[in-house]
Amino acid sequence: MRSLTMKFGGTSVGGPEALDQAAHIVLEQAGQWERLVVVVSAMRGVTDALTQGAATAAAGDNQTYRALVADLRALHYKAVDALLDPDGERTRMLAAVDGYLDEFGLFCRSVHTLGEVTSRAMAAITSLGERIGARLLAAVLRQRGAHSEAIDATELIVTDDTFHGAVPRMDATQERVSARLIPLLEQGVVPVVTGFIGATEEGVTTTLGRGGSDYSAAILGACLGANEV
Repeated sequence: MRSLTMKFGGTSVGGPEALDQAAHIVLEQAGQWERLVVVVSAMRGVTDALTQGAATAAAGDNQTYRALVADLRALHYKAVDALLDPDGERTRMLAAVDGYLDEFGLFCRSVHTLGEVTSRAMAAITSLGERIGARLLAAVLRQRGAHSEAIDATELIVTDDTFHGAVPRMDATQERVSARLIPLLEQGVVPVVTGFIGATEEGVTTTLGRGGSDYSAAILGACLGANEV
């Protein structure tokens, strides 16, 4: 079956207008391909903000991350308000945004208390932007009539335990992609997968390094035998 793997970077989902355009492109391509998988980055600037919050908290600053939580909440709320109807996906998406940003705040409080941020903790923290972004784009697609589901790449891409710049284990990844993604594709679902992140065999979050969303798309395209990435 003809399949396409698409990747949208941070600028391509950087705000309401960009997300609107990304959704339009996905829906347009969904009518032309038998199988379509979308890989998405965090909104523009989000990963940098998450990194800054964790780093400053570890350095003893317990104010910067609080301000960043507020800024990130406003950024994502703006997109949700612009793109999602109050009677549809909006309430669930706002709750998801709050949940992930509350998690970010808790991570930073712990890092501040410990006085350090480990590579494992930083990988978990910086994964949050992609988790929100995938859910937001999937919600927009559903509102526009598509069958779409957000999927964390931690369910798909198996890596070693190098928490930044992790190396994928392709055989294990192939097995998970076959078990998780292919059944969705056969049902006509458009999966929206988080870029940038993976997980060890034990399920601990890792990242593929900056720019890793491109790598995520290539990995998934290879596992799916995509005609194009």
